[in-house]
Amino acid sequence: MPDFSVEALLGGQVAGIDEAGRGPWAGPVVAAAVILDPPRMPAELIAGLDDSKKLRKPVREMLYDHIRASAAHGIGLASVEEIDEMNILQAAMLAMRRAFENLPKVPQYAIVDGNRDPGLGVPTRCLVGGDARSLSIAAASILAKVTRDRIMEGLAREFPGYEWEKNAGYGTKRHQQGLAENGVTPHHRRTFAPIAKILK
Repeated sequence: MPDFSVEALLGGQVAGIDEAGRGPWAGPVVAAAVILDPPRMPAELIAGLDDSKKLRKPVREMLYDHIRASAAHGIGLASVEEIDEMNILQAAMLAMRRAFENLPKVPQYAIVDGNRDPGLGVPTRCLVGGDARSLSIAAASILAKVTRDRIMEGLAREFPGYEWEKNAGYGTKRHQQGLAENGVTPHHRRTFAPIAKILK
């Protein structure tokens, strides 16, 4: 389970940063930045925080509400157009910078899930597997995933037939069937190989 040891080692205010949505064929990439204040955190939040991918949806939703209520946070997106223009890695870094810029205050340090520094303007530590090691990054992973899932649920109502409300834009069998039946939408990432192949 993640803990607060990395944050405690750094001292001062620390923002944990993570993103959701690098792999899907459709939709934006979303990042979140979270500054936790342990004395203000409900006990159930501390006990429940974990890598968002390991949590059931109702648990993620509950933790999402707790995080938003008790922690400083920022959300950042990079659009499908930006993903296609600059590639998914650079778009994810852009979303992280936007999330950091949207924090209500500037922390002294940042810890980022992964092995690449997005260039935030403060001392930054990269932490591979950080969402399973750091409470701040775990909290950011939950905000990013729930935010992105809700975006994809909204797009699914606009473009039914791809089951984005279930697959979040990943290349599932039903998503592939939707592409075969309905074609490519404006929300598909046209530089991703499966979509590029259809367009050709």
